[in-house]
Amino acid sequence: MNQPKQKQPITSLWDDAKAATMSEPELLLYRSNLLGSDLRITNFGGGNTSAKVMMDDPLTGEKVEVLWVKGSGGDLGSIKLDGFSTLYLDKLHALKKRYRGLANEDEMVGYLPHATFNLNPRAASIDTPLHAYINKKHVDHMHPDSVIAIAATANSRALTEKIFEGVLGWLPWKRPGFDLGLDLEKLSTEQPNLKGIILEGHGLFTWGDTAKEAYETTLAIIKRAEEWLEANIAQPVFGGQQHQALPPAERAAFAAKLMPLLRGKISKTEYKLGHFEDSDTILEFVNSKDLAPLAALGTSCPDHFLRTKIRPFVVDFDPTKPDFDAVAAGLDDALEAYRADYTAYYERCKRDNSPAVRDANPIIYLIPGVGMLSFAKDKATARIAGEFYVNAINVMRGANGVDKYVGLPEQEAFDIEYWLLEEAKLQRMPKPKSLAGRIAVVTGGAGGIGQAVAKQLLSEGACVLLTDIDGGALEEAKSSLAKVAGKDNVATITGNITSEEQVEAVFTESALRFGGVDLLISNAGIASSAPLEDTTLEVWDRNQDILVKGYFLASRAAFRMMKTQKLGGSMVFVASKNGLVASAGASAYCTAKAAEIHLARCVALEGAPLGIRVNVVNPDAVIKGSKIWDGKWKQERAQSNKIEADDVEAFYRDRSMLKRSVLPEDIAEAVYFLSSDKAGKSTGNVLNVDAGNAAAFTR
Repeated sequence: MNQPKQKQPITSLWDDAKAATMSEPELLLYRSNLLGSDLRITNFGGGNTSAKVMMDDPLTGEKVEVLWVKGSGGDLGSIKLDGFSTLYLDKLHALKKRYRGLANEDEMVGYLPHATFNLNPRAASIDTPLHAYINKKHVDHMHPDSVIAIAATANSRALTEKIFEGVLGWLPWKRPGFDLGLDLEKLSTEQPNLKGIILEGHGLFTWGDTAKEAYETTLAIIKRAEEWLEANIAQPVFGGQQHQALPPAERAAFAAKLMPLLRGKISKTEYKLGHFEDSDTILEFVNSKDLAPLAALGTSCPDHFLRTKIRPFVVDFDPTKPDFDAVAAGLDDALEAYRADYTAYYERCKRDNSPAVRDANPIIYLIPGVGMLSFAKDKATARIAGEFYVNAINVMRGANGVDKYVGLPEQEAFDIEYWLLEEAKLQRMPKPKSLAGRIAVVTGGAGGIGQAVAKQLLSEGACVLLTDIDGGALEEAKSSLAKVAGKDNVATITGNITSEEQVEAVFTESALRFGGVDLLISNAGIASSAPLEDTTLEVWDRNQDILVKGYFLASRAAFRMMKTQKLGGSMVFVASKNGLVASAGASAYCTAKAAEIHLARCVALEGAPLGIRVNVVNPDAVIKGSKIWDGKWKQERAQSNKIEADDVEAFYRDRSMLKRSVLPEDIAEAVYFLSSDKAGKSTGNVLNVDAGNAAAFTR
């Protein structure tokens, strides 16, 4: 397989006309967003930028030099001005007097808030001294794959001198912190003609006198590294090709089958969400002869292994003899061996004050012939972990192609992974939401109730796959929900739940997109009304198809996947008051809804030993946002009740015991309750949300 080509070379996107209207802080933001928009320049959340700006001191009114630097957390591609910390530069230099040496450098982080300018609440990053002490106005710290490839070779210093001919300096590996800031200051001062510095095994620092100069210097250095590697990488890469990739459909099918099984095995203490990628870059690596030895070396750049763990898990799979059952049979032993190896790494490297060992399960899973899976506590983190491992692949490709790739020494890797400052950051993270890590499939997802349910589940931390027969409305729902919950957490697939093949495709998509399924909300529906003698077989069959067969197909597919995962699960059938109370002129609808309720009870019986709960929510007269009530059903119910169509909502409201309208959000609350652990001891139950209807009281 040939080297995957970039779609286009890295080129400057700087717009002089736009930049001319900006202040120095705005230019820093502009530069940062441009740099962060290209993953070849820096990875998501990685790298940082700074500018030293003269500003009026709010206390004295005098001009003072202020360091604007990306604050803790955040991403350069999407950062806003409030994402930057601001600190008095003279106070940062004064901190040098407080420094007690490398053994005590972590305490310096506690001094940074004392240098805050203008009460800025944005916490300063551990990288602040790295920017403060370089005596240049504008500084970029990036993690470009091409430069890290040079930095992660056994002879990175010699290669730096050869490729950049004195334009860049070089510093040996050192953990980011105060001491590294002093090293950067010393080298950049001693060699004032440098345009930047490569940090061994880590990344790149570059600078300029203006924001534009810094930006274009950064791009020029990265482009130079890319071009040199391209011209000098020995072929074939990764030792050459050992396996052929399976066809795309077979890769996706294998991943979709494996992901729920794997997810169940690694989610015993915390639900995990998955991501699948099979780009050319990934396939070139997983199909290569050097896959196993290179994977065992681990990653180099700290940003890489903090997201991916130091080593991936290589699935024992031969694409020339695709035997899924053999892979499944060997997973437990292979995962246990990985966990034991990780625990041994912890025991070898732990310090007296190290935090307790963390989850020992792998994050990255490499499958010859298929691609890469990544699992994490949320979908975005799983996706980003995969992106980081692609960065690591690119680094190994370049480093091994021109020299010898060197992973970060094990103790150094441990000291960053279990850094007390990193642990403190983890401890400050908010408590997970009640449905964090759960995967929900919502049928009838484009309707009013479906969208309200999806929004409620998303707000509680779940990922949601919506399916509906109406593709246009489904895309509108997706767009609306993604604005609230983020595009990572919402997916859609058009499907007809009366089709066995399409229902299977829905759950395959759930597995492929998120890793499996935990919650099924069966909500697809229709409504019909006609006297018995006028009810056609077509109307009868359509009700049975959608409200009985469709619910059967969806619950069966969900049941099978939940059984594979061995994590339990919850199904909620959105039925109707009419499933309990007969209504004149709606025999087809009422009968199908009654069957739906009874199906839920049957599934509850079989699901209980597996921890799969099944419950029913019975709405009544949910008119707002309803596609059913926008159609013939409204006219039919108006005729049946001898009222005008415009009076239907008031009629049903006034008919209820509480004299209140039932809204989609009311149904969503009930669905959420039954889906969540709050109803963990409820199965086979029926919850009426109808504002009170004595005839529908359950018996």
